[in-house]
Amino acid sequence: MNIVYLINGLNGGGAAFPMIRVIGLMRELGHRVEVVALMSQDGKAGPRLAQAGIDFEVIGHGRGDVLLPALRLVRRLRRDRPDLLWTSLTRATLYGQLVGRLLDIPVVSWQHSDYLKPTNLRLLRRTRGLSSRWVADSEAVRRFAESALGVPAERIEVWPPFVADAAAPCASPWPGTGPIRLGSLGRLHHSKQYAVLLRAFARAREIDAGLGARLELHLAGDGPEQAALEALAAQLGLGASLRFAGFVAPPAPFLAGLHGYMQTSLKEGFCIAAHEAMQAALPVIATRVGELAYSVRPGETGWLCEVGDVEAIAQAMLALARDPARAAEMGAKARAQILARYADASFRDTGERLLEQVERELALARPQGKVRPAAPAAPR
Repeated sequence: MNIVYLINGLNGGGAAFPMIRVIGLMRELGHRVEVVALMSQDGKAGPRLAQAGIDFEVIGHGRGDVLLPALRLVRRLRRDRPDLLWTSLTRATLYGQLVGRLLDIPVVSWQHSDYLKPTNLRLLRRTRGLSSRWVADSEAVRRFAESALGVPAERIEVWPPFVADAAAPCASPWPGTGPIRLGSLGRLHHSKQYAVLLRAFARAREIDAGLGARLELHLAGDGPEQAALEALAAQLGLGASLRFAGFVAPPAPFLAGLHGYMQTSLKEGFCIAAHEAMQAALPVIATRVGELAYSVRPGETGWLCEVGDVEAIAQAMLALARDPARAAEMGAKARAQILARYADASFRDTGERLLEQVERELALARPQGKVRPAAPAAPR
């Protein structure tokens, strides 16, 4: 198949980085794939796409640029006539659905989160039938697509865009001296609720000043909330106990240097960062959102808290710090769970089955039951 993979932007995280692995499998199976982004955003996925030899094009300039990317998308797809549009994230899905209907190009759409803004939810409920198949990145998102979007269960496939790496470095247990390092990985964006995390960290230091003095919080990432978070940190008097590490790539060395991982998000889908932390043998303190509500097992692999619950998050931090041996045991169980659940064979089997199913459906829909032949796959 000739596939255009349409995505909102080329951010350094979220849905953009996992698509490289997904596209890699598509190409390995003989499909030709090109990425079209509606906007650049922070652009950090671009170099990774180029390194992987994946062609990509940015057709818009930013969120306020609505009409131009739509016109460019129509012109591009009318010229190239791909067999399939594969969309990722809400704006790209809406564009893809409408242009796909206009040009009679089938659409398959990712759903990456178990939460949508009310306007986006209303729009996707109306257009859900324009995607021939939906792909949920986790079981939690599958439930959301079925219940909130109204997508029939038989049109949803669960395909986690994550493959565990047994060779990834592991964090070491706290040695009994020095700081106890907690950390989080992701864009400094409202959806990650870093302001809640900073307040919980300050509260933990207030509840137990002696133990709190040992705690450090490391944030790896950049984004639009950095200045506000730095101001909040100063207001809370966090001083040198809070470190802004900036964008880190690859994340494995950062995670291996921690003793516990924090994910206090407002919303999530699969949440690759937290699963990478579990792979690194870290106990996780997370909010009960997305797949984290199922991956993090309270008392076994970490702690689950409600969104915005500063007191509960602070108490979880202290529980981790007060019993580092138990925390290390939780981390070891988390790693074993991730390696068992997200093996490469499982990722490949699901992807191959899904792509074969899509190809069969396309063949039945085309005149004479034929799909346009894919161009030769790009060299890997």
